[in-house]
Amino acid sequence: MEKDQNINTEDQNNEVKKTGSEEQNEEMEKNYAKKDEEIKETTPQEKIIELEDKLARSFAEMENQREDAFSYGGFAFAKETLNLIDNLERSKQILENDDALKNSEALKKTLEHFNIISKDMVSILSKNGITPIDSIGKKLDPNLHQAMIEIDDDQKEPGTIVQEIQKGFMMKDRLLRPSLVGVSKKTEKKDEKSEENKDISDI
Repeated sequence: MEKDQNINTEDQNNEVKKTGSEEQNEEMEKNYAKKDEEIKETTPQEKIIELEDKLARSFAEMENQREDAFSYGGFAFAKETLNLIDNLERSKQILENDDALKNSEALKKTLEHFNIISKDMVSILSKNGITPIDSIGKKLDPNLHQAMIEIDDDQKEPGTIVQEIQKGFMMKDRLLRPSLVGVSKKTEKKDEKSEENKDISDI
C-alpha cells in the first residue's frame, strides 16, 4: 500500500513538473514569435536600402569636408601673407614721408620696385582665389568694410568710402579680412554749430 501511495505521489510530481515545463515552453515560443515578427518588420532588401542610404550620406559628408579643406585649407596662411603686403605699403609711406629722400631719383626707383613687388603679390593671390575688395567710391557695406574715420565731404553722399586705410580681401566667396576705410559725411555749417552752442549755453 505504501509503495502504491509513493508511486502515486511521484506520478503527481511528474505531472506538476511537466505542467511547469510546458508553461515555460509556451512562454519561450511566444518570445521567439515576437522576435520573428520584429525581424519580419524590416526585410533584407529594406536593410540593404537603409545601409546604402547611410553610406551615400557618409560619402557626401566626406566629399563636402574634402572640398572645404581644399578650398579654404590655406585660409590662415593667406591671412598671414597679407601682412607682407601691409608691410610693403607701410615701407612705401615711410620712404615717401622722408624729407631727405623726397623728390630724389633713388626714392623714385625704390617706389617703382615696391609697386612691382606689390602688384606681383596681388596677382599671385588672385590666381589662388584671393582677391582685393573694391572700396573707393563704394557705399559702406558692413559685410565687407569697417569704417575707421569720417571725413567731411559735401561732394559725396554720406557713407561713401573716400579713403582706404587698409585693403580688404576675399578668399573665393569668404571674407578673408574687411577693408578699413574712411567714409564721407556732410560738413557741419558754422551757423548750425553756433546755434548748437547757443542752445547748450541757454541750458
